[in-house]
Amino acid sequence: MTKRILLIYPPSPVMNREDRCQQPTKELIVIPPLPPTDLMYLAAISEQVGLDAMIEDYSQGGNFEQDLKTFKPDYLIVNVAMPTLENDLKVFVTAKKINPNIVTIAKGATFLTFSKDILEKNPDLDIVIRGEAELTLKEILEGKQYFDILGMSYRNNGEIVENEIRPFIENLDELPFPARNLVDNSIYRRPDNNKVQATIKVSRGCPFHCFFCLATPTQGEKVRKRSVENIIEEIKECVEKYNITNFLFWSDIFDIDKSWTMDLCNKIIESGLKITWSANTRADTADFEMAKLMYKSGCRLVSIGVESGSQYMLDKMGKNITLNDVRRTVKLFRKAKIRIYNYFVIGLPWETEETVEETIKFAIELNSDFISFYTATPLPGTRFYDYATEHSLFDNDTSFKSAYFYPAVNTHSLSKDRIFELHKSAIKRFYLRPKYILRMLFKIRSLYEIKSYFTAGMNVLLRK
Repeated sequence: MTKRILLIYPPSPVMNREDRCQQPTKELIVIPPLPPTDLMYLAAISEQVGLDAMIEDYSQGGNFEQDLKTFKPDYLIVNVAMPTLENDLKVFVTAKKINPNIVTIAKGATFLTFSKDILEKNPDLDIVIRGEAELTLKEILEGKQYFDILGMSYRNNGEIVENEIRPFIENLDELPFPARNLVDNSIYRRPDNNKVQATIKVSRGCPFHCFFCLATPTQGEKVRKRSVENIIEEIKECVEKYNITNFLFWSDIFDIDKSWTMDLCNKIIESGLKITWSANTRADTADFEMAKLMYKSGCRLVSIGVESGSQYMLDKMGKNITLNDVRRTVKLFRKAKIRIYNYFVIGLPWETEETVEETIKFAIELNSDFISFYTATPLPGTRFYDYATEHSLFDNDTSFKSAYFYPAVNTHSLSKDRIFELHKSAIKRFYLRPKYILRMLFKIRSLYEIKSYFTAGMNVLLRK
């Protein structure tokens, strides 16, 4: 009888569970839920091995217990995130109650730091995958001896065994395309026009190792790019098989290699594919030639990790950019007719009232189409987490449940409550400007956009 595997996002508030971010989406205004692309990769790997796979994102609905009883999986693999850690771990208890013989497996960035501790405290969890999960899961499902499988932690006669970490996958083209046939793609839509949007992971890795970011710890400092041809084939599959023409090109840093970026844009144009897409960029990796070609190939939005309007804060967090780099990049993408989404973070250890004010004024000066002001969250695995621990910035009320919204730590001079007040003020000062509101109204092209902007605006106005 063919074995079965159930791959899930646990019942929880809607979150983006990518290791780098782990963002609850409800409180962040313009952040849409992303499809479980990580689970789609693992499902495709499982099917290669010969298992029947089922994917469920229970944050979007569904009945976990009923699925366990009807699908009767031999394996359960769960994406576990730090903001929902306690709740996520409960699914293993439920699974073992319904089927004591099920093999329970957890993955997620949290386990780079806490794998042994979590296994010790959760006897219904059998295996933890640390690092990139695809090849580790493949070897587990193939029946390889546990002690020979890199990147996993497990129990052996009551003892926790932690095998060596697995090296990062060098050739990402060797991975199968995500199993999009196993999810309801219609759930995951662009927030502006309500069109179905797929996430295509074009590269992994980031060399910059910013103070607060999990990209380098989880994906490595070497940027591992898929071949342009491989990406084009996945885009074609999405268009032809699933009728999806809107894409988020997910990467830790999209345009660090200009020749690769230009080649991808040219190949999209040459293919005749009529798509729109968005991607991220640093403030020092793009130029106007690249931006023009990105637009021509369908790029309509770029997100820029600005982080702060204080050069002092940028230097302290190791961002290695200048405010003038940001000004230049915003200007060139605006000239190329690409919308701009700037990210800022408030509440790193050295933050003061003055540096927050610099950031708010800088965000208003840049006047981008969209912004997110995140509160700094020291997720385990980051240098920020280590620093906050060493300098006693955590307190008895520390929680990651409202990651990026309500602060998890104090700064050296500001309390969590004060950071939160400044965070709310920053959002209102940016979005409730008459000049901004009028500019965005003139850009509206559909009734759905009106509805989306109205909902976002009410969220800003009613924010407590």
